Amino acid sequence: MSSFEIIGGKKLKGEIYPQGAKNEALQILCAVLLTSEEIVISNIPDIQDVNKLIELLGDLGVKIQSLNTGEYSFQASHIDLDYLKTPDFRKKAGSLRGSVMILGPLLARFKVAYIPQPGGDKIGRRRLDTHFIGLQNLGAKFSSDQEAGLYKVEGSELTGTYMLLDEASVTGTANIVMAAVMAKGKTTIFNAACEPYLSQLCNMLTRMGAKIYGIGSNLLQIEGVESLQGTTHKLLPDMIEIGSFIGLAAMTQSEITIKNVQYQQLGLIPEVFRRLGIIINHVNDDLVIPAQESYEVETFMDGSIMTVSDAPWPGFTPDLISVALVVATQAKGSVLIHQKMFESRLFFVDKLIDMGAQIILCDPHRATVIGLNRQYPLRGIRMSSPDIRAGVSLLIAALSAQGKSIIDNIEQIDRGYQQIDSRLRQIGAEIVRTA
Repeated sequence: MSSFEIIGGKKLKGEIYPQGAKNEALQILCAVLLTSEEIVISNIPDIQDVNKLIELLGDLGVKIQSLNTGEYSFQASHIDLDYLKTPDFRKKAGSLRGSVMILGPLLARFKVAYIPQPGGDKIGRRRLDTHFIGLQNLGAKFSSDQEAGLYKVEGSELTGTYMLLDEASVTGTANIVMAAVMAKGKTTIFNAACEPYLSQLCNMLTRMGAKIYGIGSNLLQIEGVESLQGTTHKLLPDMIEIGSFIGLAAMTQSEITIKNVQYQQLGLIPEVFRRLGIIINHVNDDLVIPAQESYEVETFMDGSIMTVSDAPWPGFTPDLISVALVVATQAKGSVLIHQKMFESRLFFVDKLIDMGAQIILCDPHRATVIGLNRQYPLRGIRMSSPDIRAGVSLLIAALSAQGKSIIDNIEQIDRGYQQIDSRLRQIGAEIVRTA
């Protein structure tokens, strides 16, 4: 198990480029199963979760060729469906939550698919009901083999229908869309997720020959086609990394330029950090965060305490709630952090309290942060990364803290952040990876 050793309290400076979007990559990579023709994808991040999915696709029989840094060719002309029944598949797919999105493409093209209970972050209950119910609405039938730990889904003839999703699940919507593009007739999906990553998937499928209307809205209409063709696709920059770097700049009082951010795709992210008092300048397609000695949390218009909460897009993404909480610890003023979607995502605050932060964990979903206005800097400690987002939030805290911090279980951070230690060293961070 590897660790990061960090000497904090140092100001950083320079330019940093966000990686390709992890959450988009997991959807787009599964979509290559929809056609036998070549698909070229660029700006793919070199991170564990994405690399695991690429390896899984190769095991399924997809021909994969590395063309350049972050650019791959995929051709799913010969798929080994028998591999889906093997212990090796169960082990690999079960360790990766994104593997659930192979269901829709395999069902659409081959009429059958298998999936084990997927893994991923331990951040609370994460239902798969939206995936299963949506595919059942299209005519698929599910069965489970409890002994083997496998779900089987089959549908000899998927048929379009109207469905109202019980939650605007991003991966659930993606799975249903990928199945519906080759179903007979018209599918209408209401309360669909409308994140930029989902729009990217729909636009890619459209270039492949799919007929999808309402892209970017929560009402998608899909007319099924018989087959899809190849295409090229470039992933967006990772909005979660961009938000993380905004928080890093504020906490370390650093001047950092975040390059090529695709600002129009960031939604409320810059605005929420501005509410925490962070100055963010939008220059061309870059975000320039100047060094700030202090930053003050806004209040609501009636003077009440600021609340930062997550919500489905276009609301504030839950993946940045942990970063917003860390940033608030050194702000001037108090803020209520309300994580609505996952009941275990705030449990990392005990480490921040050990570092000297003043936080009241109200319940599994809410924490009140009393900003110290840098009067009492955080102190370095030894801690462990519980999941991807909490892990990078603790990393940000450690980089701002006085003294030495050690973060264990950094494999969790590596799942979502590409070569984060070397990239941070390039802007002046003192961080070393140890075995």
